[in-house]
Amino acid sequence: MKLYLAGPLFNTAEREFNTRLRDLLKKAGFEVWLPQDYEPREKTAKAIFLKDVEGIDWCDVVVASMDGADPDSGTCWECGYAYGKKPVVVYRTDVRAGDDPKFGPYNLMLTQSATACISMPSASADALAKSLAETLGKLRR
Repeated sequence: MKLYLAGPLFNTAEREFNTRLRDLLKKAGFEVWLPQDYEPREKTAKAIFLKDVEGIDWCDVVVASMDGADPDSGTCWECGYAYGKKPVVVYRTDVRAGDDPKFGPYNLMLTQSATACISMPSASADALAKSLAETLGKLRR
């Protein structure tokens, strides 16, 4: 199964977590497109955009981070682009959660359009990868 791993990649901590999660998912047998690994030589906004769209078109499933006080806007766009075309699995390891019991911990457009939502506050990359592998395994059936 080919995965597009969407999420913020704007600081060292985010990039290192993404890399760790990518490695764990690859070890579990998935092919993974991590945008930070596919940055175009020409780092223009258009080139980066087109490369990311290529990755989403390539994958079977989008796996997206919903971490942060509010999920990353680029990641949200990637989920929206994939919606209706392929499964979208969102995850959240952030301990900050919204208090709205009716609509969930973050934007309802993301939770309601996702094929699966994983909430694991403070989870390690290892624990998250295990949960993602189990969830993705169910999508294969």
